[in-house]
Amino acid sequence: MADTTEPVTVDYDLLEKTIASLTEGETDAVALMATIACEVHHADPRFDWTGFYRVVAPGLLKIGPYQGGHGCLSIPFTRGVCGAAARSGQVQLVPDVEAFEGHIACASSTRSELVLPVFDKAGEVIAVFDIDSDRPDAFTAQDAERLEKILAAAFS
Repeated sequence: MADTTEPVTVDYDLLEKTIASLTEGETDAVALMATIACEVHHADPRFDWTGFYRVVAPGLLKIGPYQGGHGCLSIPFTRGVCGAAARSGQVQLVPDVEAFEGHIACASSTRSELVLPVFDKAGEVIAVFDIDSDRPDAFTAQDAERLEKILAAAFS
């Protein structure tokens, strides 16, 4: 049987250069988030929902700039994949959201998820960058590594 999975189509070198060029000198976090969400969302058909949840109070995330359908408005650090990333400061690469205890189904179409913590210059988590896919096991360690690099360059 032939492999019908699509290869990763993100040109991360180009994406990194494009985002760096578009955000050069920008210090406003919301402007950075909006630009990154847009560029990343349109970089690959695997990315069904792409956006940020901002830390707005101790232990609480609120929706920020995003691309795709509606997202959850608020997420406590104690719930879901986004909460786990914010709470732990660690990347969450989830091949099957149904198998993630406490997953929050903001969209019933989501099958896999990649969530990266976003750190400020002081090393504090200021947001998480959430990418959902309607495909199971859509994300790779390479996706996580390259997106971490892009986020670090933009926010630190």
